[in-house]
Amino acid sequence: MAQPKILVTGATGNVGGAVVAQLHAAGVPVRALVRGEADFPEGVRAVRGDLGDPASLDAALEGIDSVFLVWPFLSAEDAPEVIDAIGKRARRAVYLSSEGVGSDEPGEAITMFHTELERLIEASGLEWTALRPTGFASNTLGWAEEVRSTGVVRAPFATLARPLIHEADMAAVAIQALTTDTLIGARPVITGRELVTQERQVALISEAIGRPVRFVEVTLEEAVEQMKTAGYPAELVEAVLPAQAEMLVNPEPVNDEVERITGSPARSFRQWAVDHTADFR
Repeated sequence: MAQPKILVTGATGNVGGAVVAQLHAAGVPVRALVRGEADFPEGVRAVRGDLGDPASLDAALEGIDSVFLVWPFLSAEDAPEVIDAIGKRARRAVYLSSEGVGSDEPGEAITMFHTELERLIEASGLEWTALRPTGFASNTLGWAEEVRSTGVVRAPFATLARPLIHEADMAAVAIQALTTDTLIGARPVITGRELVTQERQVALISEAIGRPVRFVEVTLEEAVEQMKTAGYPAELVEAVLPAQAEMLVNPEPVNDEVERITGSPARSFRQWAVDHTADFR
């Protein structure tokens, strides 16, 4: 088998894992950056490394042409050293950023590190693409334990509607950026197919798993306590709920960029729920 040319970070996560799977299925040599033991299909090479320790990346980057970069931290600390390491060995970086980059709306703290990562990559001399997705459908996996144990999802903002995007669609766009020149220097905003309220998301999960699941709206105060109890960092707690409240008035955009770039329409949230029935049962 040829030496892998594409390195995928976040390879054990939802989006990075989908990038690895789709590259492998297409017969494209791929290398996965991992911090510990991980199982991948035969032919996918796993290499140890940690983005929090830039010096650990040398072996993973050896012989690599392109990097799919998922930043797992809430600050850009160590990012200059990581981008420098990538720039010395690779020619292209495709960064998983956020639709909210550049916004001065509530929740800016969530996207500040994305803004800095984009700036560093653009200044690095690398060929680059910054993918700017709307909310991830996979974030609703945070409801999975409640769904399994109680059949009730307790959260604020029942009518909050978002065009949540399937990780497989993000991966398909990323692969176009990694393997063709069509997205060099682009910052495509990529979205799910349609706006779906949180209450409707729960109904679609219920439909997919074949048993009743209810959405129960809680107050903001209760939501704050839930997040703190779950161990979310204080800066995330302070940013997420105001950002969601703002989306009630100014929803995220919906577009057809996934179809324009990949040739296939974005998957629906209904499809995402079907694809993840095992997580909720």
